[in-house]
Amino acid sequence: MEDFENALAEGSTWWGVATLFRCEIETDPTKVDIGLVGVPHSAGNGTSQRDQHYGPRTVRHVSTEYRRFHKQFGIDPWSLVRVRDIGDPPMPNAMVNDLAMKDIEVFFRTITDAGVRPVSIGGDHSITLPILRALAAKKSAHGGAPLAVVHIDAHTDTYDDYPHFMGNREWAGNWAVLMKNEHLVDPDRVVQIGMRGHGYAEEGSDLGYCVIEYDELCESGISKVVNEIRSRIGMDRPVYITFDLDALDPSVAPGVANIEAGSGMTMSQAVGILQGMRGMNVIGGDVVCLVPSKDTVNQITSINASALMFEQISLIADYLSGTSRHAKARSNT
Repeated sequence: MEDFENALAEGSTWWGVATLFRCEIETDPTKVDIGLVGVPHSAGNGTSQRDQHYGPRTVRHVSTEYRRFHKQFGIDPWSLVRVRDIGDPPMPNAMVNDLAMKDIEVFFRTITDAGVRPVSIGGDHSITLPILRALAAKKSAHGGAPLAVVHIDAHTDTYDDYPHFMGNREWAGNWAVLMKNEHLVDPDRVVQIGMRGHGYAEEGSDLGYCVIEYDELCESGISKVVNEIRSRIGMDRPVYITFDLDALDPSVAPGVANIEAGSGMTMSQAVGILQGMRGMNVIGGDVVCLVPSKDTVNQITSINASALMFEQISLIADYLSGTSRHAKARSNT
């Protein structure tokens, strides 16, 4: 009987209530170290590709089958810290972007003020802005100092010449401008990686960010990009990771919003960059712009979204537990 009850509590890869990575559901943020969050928001995209709000439900389903031991780091993140699925922000006005953005911020302030480090699945890319507002708030667990950001994307999302895009003042294409305008980030410690393709107009804003386009990544290699991230941001500065799935090549991520034609980042490149951040003070991350209805029948985009979330979870669990520092100390003896 005890084994049966344990099995019911743990669930399975194919039965039981689907949660992110089969984690327990926990609504009390004081009992959570890494909070896995679904942010089913698509009103900030401003296009016809609106069902990004189904991304969290899809990844809750797909991630139940994802592996749980990180081979490269040699860790089981679930056993190191308290990783829990803490649900979705309540958004009673979900299709009214301005109101929904405020509701997202309130939810994230509640959990981040308690010290939770969130890893979220979106949702369109506008969700990063209210998350950063919560993390950079003066009463947050991180003291309100401007954050560092690693932004992996096919686009810079710095279209500051669209002040009211289809009714949205805060949207998926200008959040990366607003985070500087609101002093949420230190622009000298923002690294944008993977940009490619054409724009609607020349982006003339000089925000001070380090922009590494995809061609440059291919030419210089992962190691140089990782060195740039680590030297520019440092090991102790609180850093947030945001990953737009359209940075990936369409062959491995067809189910995304605003898909870019032509070659894009491979999963090996994407994972290599994230793993290269091992030991850095990652305080949260997100994966955004999944459009499940555009995915392949085997849900490859959703599977890769799960893989990228797993890397972010592992980075944080590794840092909080001190595993990476212990590994470094062993290697120096």
